[in-house]
Amino acid sequence: MKMVMITYNEALDNEVMEILGDCALKNYTKITGVFGCGTSSGTHLGTDIWPGRNNILYVACEEVVGKQIIVSVRQLRKSLGAEGVKAFLMPLEETT
Repeated sequence: MKMVMITYNEALDNEVMEILGDCALKNYTKITGVFGCGTSSGTHLGTDIWPGRNNILYVACEEVVGKQIIVSVRQLRKSLGAEGVKAFLMPLEETT
């Protein structure tokens, strides 16, 4: 099993959720309105000086699906340029 974490600009929520739909995934955890700073995405602190917020999406899945998500996010990044979206594929040792 793998855990995929996708961090992305909240404006990209539809695009990211479409990736999950394309992978036939229905189970996930989404954390909305988070703040952060990234090299390619810039700073999002929800203030007048640093506007914008991010979302984080967690998906537990089989390895083949996790790799499919990574490929899809990579394609989305290519189409968006500097807009902020990044995916991380991590081992998932155990669930209950």
